[in-house]
Amino acid sequence: MKKILTTFLAVGVCLTPITVMLMAQPTWGQTQNQQAQEAQRLLEQGAKLTEQQEHQQAIQILQQALTIAREIKDQKLEATVLLGLGFNYDRLGEKQKALEFYNQALPLRRAVGDRSGEATTLNNIGLVYSALGEKQKALEFYNQALPLIRAVGDRSGEATILNNIGLVYDDLGEKQKALEFYNQALPLYRAVGERSGEATTLNNIGLVYSALGQKQKALEFYNQALPLYRAVGERSGVATILNNIGLVYDALGEKQKALDFYNQALPLLRAVGDRTGVATTLNNIGRVYDALGQKQKALEFYNQALPLSRAVGDRTGVATTLNNIGAVYDDLGQKQKALDFYNQALSLIRAVGDRYGEAVTLGNIGVLLQNTNRPTEAITNLQQALQISLEMRRGLQRENRQKFLQDNNTSANAAALVNVLIDQNKYAQAFEWVNLFTTADLADYTRLINAKVANAEAQQSLDDWSKKNQQLESLRQQLQSDRSESLPEQIRKLEEQVYSLAENISRRFPEVAELFETTPADIKNLTSSIPAGTVVVQPVLLTNVRNMPNNVAIFIFTKGELSIIKKSIDPTEFNKLLTQDLKEVQDDSDSSYLETGGKLYDILIRPIEDKIKALSPKELSIIATGKLHHLPFETLYDNKTNQFLIQKYPVNYLTRISNNSLKSPGMQNAVPPKLEAVLAFGNPVPRDPQNLLGAETEVRNIKEILPNSEVYIHNEATLEKFRSQALHFSFLHLATHGCFQTEDCKKVNLLNNRLLFADKSLDIANAALLGLQGTQLITLSACQTAVDTNLNGAGIAGVAYIFERAGAKAVMASLWAVDDEATQQLMVDFYQNLKQGMTKGEALQQAKLNLIKDHRHPFYWSPFVLIGDAR
Repeated sequence: MKKILTTFLAVGVCLTPITVMLMAQPTWGQTQNQQAQEAQRLLEQGAKLTEQQEHQQAIQILQQALTIAREIKDQKLEATVLLGLGFNYDRLGEKQKALEFYNQALPLRRAVGDRSGEATTLNNIGLVYSALGEKQKALEFYNQALPLIRAVGDRSGEATILNNIGLVYDDLGEKQKALEFYNQALPLYRAVGERSGEATTLNNIGLVYSALGQKQKALEFYNQALPLYRAVGERSGVATILNNIGLVYDALGEKQKALDFYNQALPLLRAVGDRTGVATTLNNIGRVYDALGQKQKALEFYNQALPLSRAVGDRTGVATTLNNIGAVYDDLGQKQKALDFYNQALSLIRAVGDRYGEAVTLGNIGVLLQNTNRPTEAITNLQQALQISLEMRRGLQRENRQKFLQDNNTSANAAALVNVLIDQNKYAQAFEWVNLFTTADLADYTRLINAKVANAEAQQSLDDWSKKNQQLESLRQQLQSDRSESLPEQIRKLEEQVYSLAENISRRFPEVAELFETTPADIKNLTSSIPAGTVVVQPVLLTNVRNMPNNVAIFIFTKGELSIIKKSIDPTEFNKLLTQDLKEVQDDSDSSYLETGGKLYDILIRPIEDKIKALSPKELSIIATGKLHHLPFETLYDNKTNQFLIQKYPVNYLTRISNNSLKSPGMQNAVPPKLEAVLAFGNPVPRDPQNLLGAETEVRNIKEILPNSEVYIHNEATLEKFRSQALHFSFLHLATHGCFQTEDCKKVNLLNNRLLFADKSLDIANAALLGLQGTQLITLSACQTAVDTNLNGAGIAGVAYIFERAGAKAVMASLWAVDDEATQQLMVDFYQNLKQGMTKGEALQQAKLNLIKDHRHPFYWSPFVLIGDAR
């Protein structure tokens, strides 16, 4: 959809910077004492003007106070005045000027040992950086302020800073983390009886739940905040809540109810003289009429908001309204007029440094230009919009990056750009942009080797890491000749240090996090590293961009070649098919899977069928992104030939752009060696509710097929044993319970995201510590292993991300609870096929075909999927 810039009245709390301090003055001469009294009088006058929102006048008065404070060399007074000047410039929207004054105040606060004042200044600097969109920098200042405010026992100030930290995480899209901080602030405000702060925090919690789609829960919090604001007579706060309640009903489609609340907020904001709030609410009312199709009425409200925003010098508000007016004319078909307003908005947005707003407006211009048959200009604008998003992400630490892209709605701009590029036959560029905006939490730490960054501290950390990594590689090479038990333990300890250090560096320094991002060079490397005989297919949904058709773009590439085919889809119907298919293939009593699978085959495979046939692939590799993560493609059914996709080709999955899964130096076209041995663990806890008799049989069968294998069951199947022995085997098999979901698995008494061993369970987040370099395949024969590891809804790719990080080339995992008999049969066939010299992909395909011959429902044969290198 076209992005309408909306001002949400989220409440950020600023610690009151101007404290009128009637200080006991030192013994000065009479003239100096008079100057001190005059400075104090000016400070009080400036504080009053600040409270009255007369910021320009306040600045003039405070400048006079500053001159005197410097003349009499009163550092504490000077710091207070500087803080007041910064605060007023902040309120006028002059953020850089505010920073200048805050940064002058900070060393003075420190020089006089005023920890409370230092915390206040750090907090306010954080607020400026947050407003400028530099969220990570804001967090740095808040995190400096927090221990200081705690040290002086200021619980109200502590609550304020916790609330502001919550707002940053909220803006970054980390809603759960935001809630944690709000929930720390709330009891502190209550403890000190600060009802205004309590109401503010309740409001912000409501905003989180609203953003998470839990509108009713959001209303509960707004309705708790509302009487508190009313009790303290804070009309501005009351208006804020009414506005936000209106936004909830707006989102729920109850437009009239939304209007009722906006219309209650409006007179309150007018009464307190909050012209910025009035303009915001008029803008939101305009949005309602816009959504209702009453474009002229929307324009009336936007045109009321516009002069108010201009009068208070709110250039961001002016730009927002100009953008929204442009959107109305765009919808009315008056494209040139729309473009004029977009360009006016763009100029202002750039002037105030609103990078997110700039990206939004550039995106709107790009879509308009595409719709007026100006594709070259459209591409330029959309690329600029997306580059801004990438630049903004560059300043974020690694854990914030994916959420940042998702919550800043860049996906619509990316979809629009990819759509235009495909239409212009610029396939390589389209594929590049698709992957640049598919950030995964897959840290390939080999990228840190010999890496160079501008930040000296980060570079020193990288150099220290490289030394430890070299020691680790040296020890690993000794494994070939040294079979002692002490060497694996030594390697394990060093691996843990290397991994922990890399993790810390990559999370701490944005410059290092940037090393893990996909680059155009990576994308070229991907296509060149595809093994001969492999066809890679990546379907990408290009939907929900207003005034652009809804399509699925299917990327097909082989070694060095790329082509794309687009097919029109109805997003609502397509989503319904995906949901139905996953439900039907998991229910062996449901026979409608053939019809649903047939429809999905017609959408995702039929358009590229001839292309695939012409390439005669030995392996079909699927990169499943977004909503397609959970779809078992091998179950898609060709109604013309009455065949499942797996009956035509071996099928495996790749994790997004998985060079780790593809590259295998010197073995691109080599025949895979025959499998000789497997390290297998099964039924580690032979007691209910964790007893798995079928798993015990499963690993014993592997020993019969491959006598050189080592098998551990019951008390011997420990995590420590696995860690020490895994280094000596290239194929690993774990037939044990796995609980990889958001909630604990109470039926088997296992915490969420854990893998069961006899001595302890493995937290999947620590799987990278296992050190699986050299592992060709790890099989996780457990319930619901790959459905969702709670890694951003990664679906079948979730487990592979984690074990690729540990070094494994491929993972075989189950999508749902699997029938014991079918699992044993599939595993026996799979390992026998590998023993005969088949590739992993061929071995799994043939094992599945044997089950299909028994006329079995996909429930029995489709849950096991191969993720990664299928050779």
